[in-house]
Amino acid sequence: MHDVAAPNIEPTFPKLSLSNGFAALPPEFYTRLMPTPIVAPYLVDANDVAAALIGIDPAIFPSKQFIDTFSGNQLLDASQPLSAVYSGHQFGQWAGQLGDGRAILLGDVPSYNATSRIELQLKGAGATPYSRMGDGRAVLRSSIREYLCSEAMAALGIPTSRALSVIGSDQLVMRETPETTAVVTRMAPSFVRFGSFEHWFYNKQHTSLKILADYVIVQFYPELAAKENRYQAFLAEVTKRTAHLMAEWQAVGFMHGVMNTDNMSILGLTLDYGPFGFMEAYDQRHICNHTDQQGRYAYNMQPQIGHWNCYALGQTLLPLIGSVEDTEDALKGYQNQYTAKYGDLLHAKLGLLTVQPEDDKLFDAMFALMQSSHTDFTLFFRRLGDLQIAHPENDMLLRDLFIDRAGFDAWVLQYRARLQSENSLDAVRRLAMHKTNPKYVLRNYLAQVAIEKAQKKDYSEVRKLLKILQQPFDEQPEYADYAALPPDWANGLEVSCSS
Repeated sequence: MHDVAAPNIEPTFPKLSLSNGFAALPPEFYTRLMPTPIVAPYLVDANDVAAALIGIDPAIFPSKQFIDTFSGNQLLDASQPLSAVYSGHQFGQWAGQLGDGRAILLGDVPSYNATSRIELQLKGAGATPYSRMGDGRAVLRSSIREYLCSEAMAALGIPTSRALSVIGSDQLVMRETPETTAVVTRMAPSFVRFGSFEHWFYNKQHTSLKILADYVIVQFYPELAAKENRYQAFLAEVTKRTAHLMAEWQAVGFMHGVMNTDNMSILGLTLDYGPFGFMEAYDQRHICNHTDQQGRYAYNMQPQIGHWNCYALGQTLLPLIGSVEDTEDALKGYQNQYTAKYGDLLHAKLGLLTVQPEDDKLFDAMFALMQSSHTDFTLFFRRLGDLQIAHPENDMLLRDLFIDRAGFDAWVLQYRARLQSENSLDAVRRLAMHKTNPKYVLRNYLAQVAIEKAQKKDYSEVRKLLKILQQPFDEQPEYADYAALPPDWANGLEVSCSS
């Protein structure tokens, strides 16, 4: 008897229930077009966690149909691909019409529990009418960075677009040097931005402005539809979400790098990952984007720019809201929302269960000390969770993060007294702090190592890094090196708008 080999049956590609909610808007909101096929696409990586959101079985990731579909070489049934038009302020200056220069929306599919819908968008799928002389392609390095960071942010609990896959090709495009291309499949309930509204306001097309506002409210803010002034309520809610998002970025040390109004999500999501970075050696004025010579989007500027962007949105909604006073009333909550959210996050990061009058002084002294010693942001808060109130002799690993040892000793004495004032328990506090302060974030050098391996057709580091970042609060002792201080060579890494 001879064993009969099992037939090599490729998993069946799911029948995605594709709709086209955005495509139902009038044609002036977008241009319908087909993705431009890429040459000989291949799988770099795909993400089973994001796939589960739309009911895709990871077993189909290596299949030709999956690769062709999410490279743009083959359309999903019922897809009406399009690129959206929008405008925006870039680095504080009005830039006029922009739009999806290298992104093509395929449509929207139901989430796994059918309670919402998720748009699928290909980034790097070819030129569009909004490409502004560009080729509409994304390169492998920037695609990997977006893929990893959007999923890292999701695991940190920060509102964000998601990433399903990276499909690569040996097809070359010219940047500073020739680079290979890739297509990222991005996922979000909507990719509408502040700049989507600015486009119609500055073109004096108030009818289209109202159509867009009504669409977003009905689809994503239905609880506001019956409000007496739905547009004022809408602006207030977007302002609140933006303030909260800025607080969450600051609390985890995330820097977006390009907070233009065309990169600001109307749903309060982290959107459009380009020259981002996570804070390493603490510097409140750190600029993660090499292109940002003036420091407009430095770390300490992000809350202020979030506020500025909300005012830019408020300006566009003024014709719908009806009065300057009502518009300003919707915007005035930003600072209080930000301060309250950031305060809650800081208390959680320090393991404090109560709010006391002197807490702001404790926080200010901590950040001043971190600034003077350029303390590693992520390591400091993670190690702080291991502090034992009665055993200062065990502070060595934490203390070693500071150049100013005397300053640290003085601050940690205050911190211990603060913990004792609320009868804090070491074991309980450690557990809570380690669920708040990640051990693993996407440091630039970790992404660079994964990119350099991928450029040599070794995608194992992308896969490994994704898995680590999807459990950022877990100890994962086998990957402890990924939580260590960055190597000296990492100091020379730069990211810019071309990244």
